[in-house]
Amino acid sequence: MLSIILNNPQMGENIGAAARSMQNFGLDDLRLVKPRDGWPNPRAEATSSGALERMQVRVFDTLAEAIADLHFTFATTVRPRDMIKPIFTPESAAIEGHKKIKQDQNVGIVFGAERSGLDNDDISQCQAILSIPTNPDFSSLNLGQAVLLMAYEWMRVQDEETQTEPPALDLGDSFPARQDDVHQFIKRLEDELEERKFFRAKDLKPTMLVNIQNLFTRADISDQELRTLHGILSALRGNKTDNKTPK
Repeated sequence: MLSIILNNPQMGENIGAAARSMQNFGLDDLRLVKPRDGWPNPRAEATSSGALERMQVRVFDTLAEAIADLHFTFATTVRPRDMIKPIFTPESAAIEGHKKIKQDQNVGIVFGAERSGLDNDDISQCQAILSIPTNPDFSSLNLGQAVLLMAYEWMRVQDEETQTEPPALDLGDSFPARQDDVHQFIKRLEDELEERKFFRAKDLKPTMLVNIQNLFTRADISDQELRTLHGILSALRGNKTDNKTPK
């Protein structure tokens, strides 16, 4: 099932509209990251027209926690940004997301706050960019509208695929790593680099960390590959039994 993640949503009305859009098209996993006005929210409940009562809503303190159990996430943004990540339209994102779910992967779409959207650090935590084509002279989309558009595309692609459903791909031992495990490795790598004074220019460290994070999230890395990377770090330290390496 597809998860919808609203990162720092500001208005309860928009959360309710997003929930209503999700229910219209059969989605019920809504995740909220630090909603500005707290949770539960009476305005969200009123705007949802009963949708919130029919779905699972979870609240998280950080985006990393909200996507920890997911294998692949799309970051929605009007402009692609200066990041080397695959860019999808709503239709192609729905097609790609359904493919991954058929491979037993957990997929999510991350939407940013109404005023500011997603920042570079948020986007760097995701595997791909979802860019909704809009009028360049007026590209602002309401949060509820954006969720509605993607929920519609998700159901439309699903309906088309059920008519000619291809066999699922057997990935064997190459199952994608969970985001929580990827972020733990990136944090371990950051600590190792910090210890070896890799970040000599402190003012450049945030940008370098975003680039490093992009490198691994873009790779759609498998759990086996992640264990190998942990083993490489352990070997470089000369530690053959490093207890940080996943079993």
